[in-house]
Amino acid sequence: MRRVSVDIGGTFTDCFVVWDERTLLQKSLTTHQNLAIGFNEALETACKELQLTTTELLSGVDSVRYATTLGTNALIERKGPRVGLLTTAGFRSSVPLARAKGYGVGLDWKSMLDIPNAERPDAIVPIPLIREVNERIDFEGDVLLTLNEDRVRSSLRELIDHGAETIVVCLANSVVNPAHELRIREIFLEEYPGHLLGAIPMLLSHQVSGRKGEYTRATSTIMDGFLHSVMYHGLGTLELHLRDDGYDKPMLVIHNSGGMAQLNSTDALQTVHSGPVAGIAASEALANTTGLGNVVATDMGGTSFDIGIVVEGGVKHYDFEPVIERWMVSVPMVHLVTLGAGGGSICSYDSVFKTVAVGPESAGSDPGPACYDRGGLLPTVTDSDLLLGYLDPENYAGGKIALNRRRSKRAVEDELCDDLDLDVTETAKLIKRTVDSNMANGIATELRVRGFEPADFTFLAYGGNGPLHGCGIASALGVSRVLCPPHAPIFSAVGAGDMNQMHIHEANTWIVLFDPTNKYFMTDFTEFNEKVAELEARGRADLERQGIDGSLVKHRLELDMRYGNQRVQTAVQARGNRITSQKDVLDLISAFDQRYAERFGEGSQATATGVRVNTVRVLSWVETPGVPFADLTPLEQGTTPEPVATRECHFVGVDGGVPTSIFDDAALTPGTDITGPAVIETEATTYLVEPGWRYQAVDGRAVWMTRIAD
Repeated sequence: MRRVSVDIGGTFTDCFVVWDERTLLQKSLTTHQNLAIGFNEALETACKELQLTTTELLSGVDSVRYATTLGTNALIERKGPRVGLLTTAGFRSSVPLARAKGYGVGLDWKSMLDIPNAERPDAIVPIPLIREVNERIDFEGDVLLTLNEDRVRSSLRELIDHGAETIVVCLANSVVNPAHELRIREIFLEEYPGHLLGAIPMLLSHQVSGRKGEYTRATSTIMDGFLHSVMYHGLGTLELHLRDDGYDKPMLVIHNSGGMAQLNSTDALQTVHSGPVAGIAASEALANTTGLGNVVATDMGGTSFDIGIVVEGGVKHYDFEPVIERWMVSVPMVHLVTLGAGGGSICSYDSVFKTVAVGPESAGSDPGPACYDRGGLLPTVTDSDLLLGYLDPENYAGGKIALNRRRSKRAVEDELCDDLDLDVTETAKLIKRTVDSNMANGIATELRVRGFEPADFTFLAYGGNGPLHGCGIASALGVSRVLCPPHAPIFSAVGAGDMNQMHIHEANTWIVLFDPTNKYFMTDFTEFNEKVAELEARGRADLERQGIDGSLVKHRLELDMRYGNQRVQTAVQARGNRITSQKDVLDLISAFDQRYAERFGEGSQATATGVRVNTVRVLSWVETPGVPFADLTPLEQGTTPEPVATRECHFVGVDGGVPTSIFDDAALTPGTDITGPAVIETEATTYLVEPGWRYQAVDGRAVWMTRIAD
């Protein structure tokens, strides 16, 4: 296997290279102005270790897989084209009104407590760039009012005259019957051929989202249109760089649905949060191959702390109306909770609670934390870690980044010490205790609202700062064991290398499995099976277009089901992809009852009120070999190497400085057994073993950290 996987985060770009039997991990600072620069820097370092040129490496790999923050950055910075919207007459205000939720959606929890003072996000489509067209299709797909083509032509002309650079079309019920949206595109190409307007893109909502709900379908398409040119030029430029260096295969882009596809089969919206989702995919693969059972995956990088859940034998957790930045959209995305608690999170004084507030603002990679000495003046979590002695100023990131302790001390003193009436060390301890508690609370909340207990899960700590804060988070969470998985500093990039090429297609439907009024179970399966076959055909065609043999494509059927007229929908994985008998119907209802009970508690099922299917979803994929994971069982009797140095560190709950043994990356050798306090410094991360904890290295560069019994 020869493969390159890249995960570009807000602070660091992670690169994972598999070359036959060798695996290499590299990190470089993210270069937001041109993401290819940071990628090339990491790749060149890997090439030196392999004693290959970049051309030799890229011409020899089977794939390059890429998870990017281009879309996320574009949304934050509002860097994108002017987007115009065409919608059904009478629906002009749907997007501006935002279901009356525009003030609250996407806010952090503190801002949620003060909704009256919240501000709406700047509109991606301003009201002057919204136009109505006369047409109407009902909920069954029947045409009630034919499309007024003259009105379409005049509306298009008005949008172009107002400077629209991308046009989005979202018509009522177009997911049931897309005829009018398709005709609008034909008219657009008749009036404005690509050679006249430089091929202004037009996006149709039924092709972006297969779900009913005009508002979320509109926002999904608007965001896709806003990100389209940024993604096209950014990823297109990267692909050209790869071509120049000898890579002649299509670049694969990671999707937030948990799969990947070639660039020409990727919607811009599918790339948002793709890096953290790759980490969840890696956690799922690790759990399945090593028998870890339930896993809570946590990725602490430089900018954020991402939480995902992998339940043994369960359906993967998806958000079907996720919130991206400040907008609710309707695309299936692997469920992810993001907290503003990374190494670069800025620390400030909370005047209400008289303590430290951490994040959500981040110093990013430029200027970065104060200790980076790049112009940052505000204290961050990394600055507190440096002041507490956990980081070596001369050996951070393998010596690539020299840290300035004096800058950290000045930033903490200027911004926090006077208000808190604490010295620098105690303030740094407070920062660490606060950030660890915030992350532990985030994990506990995410698990308990879904009916789980943290003690029933294996806690995975990865990302550049995960191994550094793993013990602290676990202590605050009340769990006694942490696993830093193989290649923990770049584990999300590892996940990108293990993903399958996959597409998800879904369609709204209204299928009654059980009608309580007439005591009727579904007997005509034709409509249901035809809908599934249609979605399978679309998924197969997507993959065949990318050069995949259609006979290798696998499909999985999932259904969004609900009782009676409940608003709550629950995703259920069907045991088969067709319904051929009433026994299949009863099995599906039984699976729904079981899944509902797992989510809301036994006895909460309401089968007697009726059972309906609202969405049919088909996952189509082709399996590709992934990087194998080694056994994670630690040796009963390990060995403790000699430390390479000793320095004073400060720990939460311990008075004064503590002499702490320092080890290098030789401590990652399987069988290494170290009792804390200790610091293990590697090129890509730092493992902090707090007092009362034990460090055990196992195969595959994985590490267990376990609380020692009192």
